[in-house]
Amino acid sequence: MPRKRLNVFSLSFLDAMTCGFGAVILFFMIINANVDLRSETLLNDRASEVDRMELRVLTGKNNLLEIRQDLSRLIEEWAVLRGLKEEIVSEVNITQEEFAKLTLESSSQEDLISDLNIELEVLEEESKRLSASSISPTEAGNRIRSFDGNGNRQYLTGLRMGGDRIVILVDASTSMLDRTIVNILRRRNMTKDQQLVAPKWQQVVQTLNWLTTQIPPGTKFQIFAFNDKGWSLIEDTDTEWLTVTDGSKLEEAVNRLSLTVPEGPTSLHAAFSMIRPLEPKPDNIYLLVDGLPTMGEIEPTRAGVTGRERQSHFNRAARQLPFNVPVNVILYAMEGDPQAAPAYWWMALNTGGSLIAPSEDWP
Repeated sequence: MPRKRLNVFSLSFLDAMTCGFGAVILFFMIINANVDLRSETLLNDRASEVDRMELRVLTGKNNLLEIRQDLSRLIEEWAVLRGLKEEIVSEVNITQEEFAKLTLESSSQEDLISDLNIELEVLEEESKRLSASSISPTEAGNRIRSFDGNGNRQYLTGLRMGGDRIVILVDASTSMLDRTIVNILRRRNMTKDQQLVAPKWQQVVQTLNWLTTQIPPGTKFQIFAFNDKGWSLIEDTDTEWLTVTDGSKLEEAVNRLSLTVPEGPTSLHAAFSMIRPLEPKPDNIYLLVDGLPTMGEIEPTRAGVTGRERQSHFNRAARQLPFNVPVNVILYAMEGDPQAAPAYWWMALNTGGSLIAPSEDWP
């Protein structure tokens, strides 16, 4: 019997090889599946990390924008504060300069007060010398109007109505309601009837009444009241001279002033500008006032006025006075205005007039 040929690639061999190859493929499929699962898990982790980083970046951008806005606001505030600092430093420097000037002016005022005291002593001696010749019976008999006072003293010795043309200027501003600032503010809020009977204002009215009794017949006159503007106390006669005849015009002026309520600021410019249209110019000016002006030629744009500004208003107004015409000042001094007396004394002295400050019980 012939030997059977050996076939290497028999069915059994092929089955074994196929099974082995299938096992290898299965092994690789299992491994690949695990790799894909781990990769997907890792990718998910990385995606979550990326999302977190993107959120942090977005949050950082928002925070950066807010920080930039805060920085911009802080820079603006710093610029404002720097400007305020410069203004404050400037105001401090100005205040120091003004304080130095006021200190210097204070020493000058002390010298001026000393001179005024000496002048007062001289005037008192002159008053005693002239008291006997103040009013003669003949002059009293020629008066158009009479005045009955409550006192027995001759307060106005030396202040006599002289000249052919006389102008009387009466301050009718709010400050004429009282001698103290507190009472001025209090009376300003009262009714008009209460303001009209204020003691200081009644004294001003009685002073005008007294002055009009001293004007001799035939004298030309004009009487103006003023606050921030001026007006004649005899209606429709702002630019003309009036002649004393029967005293009716003088009576009208006194009555109209007694019905005028003091109000508004004080402008000497308004008062002196009323004299300019009068021709010929006056021989004597009588000014009834209580302090330095609180405004000048134009209406102020802000509230309040400093002492230096009031002095400046006074100096500018004084330059409007007609040349070589005496200004006689009756000063109803009030508190808080220490420069008024020296200023009006200077005006009276330079014009050849006189200054008096009557007591509260005159006339």
